[in-house]
Amino acid sequence: METNKETKYNKLIVVLSVAIPAVVALLLVVNLRKLGYDVQPLSFLPPIYATINGLTAVVLVAAVIAIKNGNRKLHENLMKTAIACSIAFLGMYVAYHMTSDSTKFGGEGAIKYVYYFILITHILLSIIIIPLVLTTYVKAWSQQFDKHKKIAKITFPIWLYVAVTGVVVYLMISPYYAN
Repeated sequence: METNKETKYNKLIVVLSVAIPAVVALLLVVNLRKLGYDVQPLSFLPPIYATINGLTAVVLVAAVIAIKNGNRKLHENLMKTAIACSIAFLGMYVAYHMTSDSTKFGGEGAIKYVYYFILITHILLSIIIIPLVLTTYVKAWSQQFDKHKKIAKITFPIWLYVAVTGVVVYLMISPYYAN
């Protein structure tokens, strides 16, 4: 039976899992420059947040290695780092899109379909990963390690895919960024 504390955290996970994608979607259509604000485009951010996505992938793999080697404290610190990286990525991603025009992918032929497949799966899984990460974290934090381990087996590959495909999407679209 769930405790009141766990019920509270589950409600928070649901709220955040709905609110984060909704706010991001809303902010992505808000362009401060088009609204008349005198802000410079933050065009320097995409390579930074792509690098952070890559770092997230490396940290996730290191965290799995740490826990498989029995180093729970290192695993915990690495997972907190991965969450911090994901939050930093999200903030920079939204800031870039609020100050810059969207970049269209310019590839032709089969590569265009590959790009859009990767992009669409990346976006959909980035929405799905939010409640998974939060639930996995809460299970560990509340020392429900059997439940944590079970859900982490689902969370890890999806989060890793999202982090890696974030880099791939950046590399594929970067030649088309406006200078």
